[in-house]
Amino acid sequence: FVKDCPKTVENFRQFCTGEYSTSPTSGPIGYLNCTFHRVIKDFMIQGGDFLSHDGKGKTSIYNGTSFPDENFLHKHDQPGLLSMANSGPNTNGCQFFITCAACDWLDGKHVVFGKVLDDGESMLTVRKCEAVPLVGGAGKPRIPLRIAQCGEM
Repeated sequence: FVKDCPKTVENFRQFCTGEYSTSPTSGPIGYLNCTFHRVIKDFMIQGGDFLSHDGKGKTSIYNGTSFPDENFLHKHDQPGLLSMANSGPNTNGCQFFITCAACDWLDGKHVVFGKVLDDGESMLTVRKCEAVPLVGGAGKPRIPLRIAQCGEM
């Protein structure tokens, strides 16, 4: 994925490692302790909003709030794909989602830039997140689905 979507992958990587900072005096920002704020069974789990924790926050490592779609080479054709959440064309920021099924209607609209590890355990974790009880109809998890550990492998 890094060859096809280097900017998208780098944005995600820096938020995973916590090496990105908005200024020399501020601390690092990123996905550590961030939550998945939206879950839709048989579709996706969405997270990465470490600014407002509700799906409204947006930032990127590229001069502020958002950056353009790199390409749509990879399709949403299976569970376990990592894709950018956005609010329209060329509005990628820090939010992402992991597919829980094939989602072909998202092809050409969201950049697929990664995949959950095929280690037997990682996709089981996604399925457990997908099955969490929800509050109301907006897909908000009743219990926090927190990213307790992240980094670069």
